[in-house]
Amino acid sequence: MIKRITFTPLVVAISFLIFSCNTAKSSINDEEWIPLFNGKDLTGWTPKIYSYEAGNNFANTFRIQDSVIQVNYDGYGDFGDRFGHLYYDTPYSYYHLKLEYRFIGELQAGAPSYTLRNSGLMFHSQDPRNMTKDQDWPISVEMQFLGGLGDGRPRPTGNMCSPGTHIVYQGQLYEGHCINSTSKTYDGDQWIKAELIVLGDSLVTHIIEGDTVLQYSKPQIGGDKIHNHNPAEKPDGKLLKEGFIALQSEGQPVEFKNIYLKDLSKTYKKD
Repeated sequence: MIKRITFTPLVVAISFLIFSCNTAKSSINDEEWIPLFNGKDLTGWTPKIYSYEAGNNFANTFRIQDSVIQVNYDGYGDFGDRFGHLYYDTPYSYYHLKLEYRFIGELQAGAPSYTLRNSGLMFHSQDPRNMTKDQDWPISVEMQFLGGLGDGRPRPTGNMCSPGTHIVYQGQLYEGHCINSTSKTYDGDQWIKAELIVLGDSLVTHIIEGDTVLQYSKPQIGGDKIHNHNPAEKPDGKLLKEGFIALQSEGQPVEFKNIYLKDLSKTYKKD
């Protein structure tokens, strides 16, 4: 006797969802990782440091040392608010980025105390060539990297900060500057694996050492935390669908390596 099986609408919907998710995962896995850093030089990258024009790598701030990108201030003297960023020259919209970072050395003399063992990855950033010479931060969203201070206090990494931007967090427009992730604290000079998944102006996911530590959505222009910018570059309320990726320099020596990107636009981008 053959038993008849009836599929309810709920079962059909769940089955379709599982199939769709598996199909999406297969598509993502089929995409190739693109190396953004060749391990030899800064080909394909453009520095922009406060009070200098884009392309001026003042005092060789960004350099290659033992096949890593190193942020170093040995040619500075006093830091002098020379906040800087190193931009990859191709903008992206839907992607999965991965890299490793570690903090080295001592905070540069004159750098703000909050920059101790502090760096980050900017994304959906404005073009550095559209920044004024004296603009301190790019309009962007930041995946902030923090190192533990060895004092036993929690200091999560993979946080979100928002110079000139807002995001939607837990269903509400968030107009504050930073949101802490749920990551553990990493002391010392160990290499930390960080990943960022960006789906245009939709979902953003931060991953540290394989764990999802923060999610939010709808990155958009708004708020302050930037100075001396061209007002035409800051139409508040505009959703950020794409932009440039940049590594940060703000007074703490740091190194970056194994920087790869998987373009997800074929899987997720809507026509």
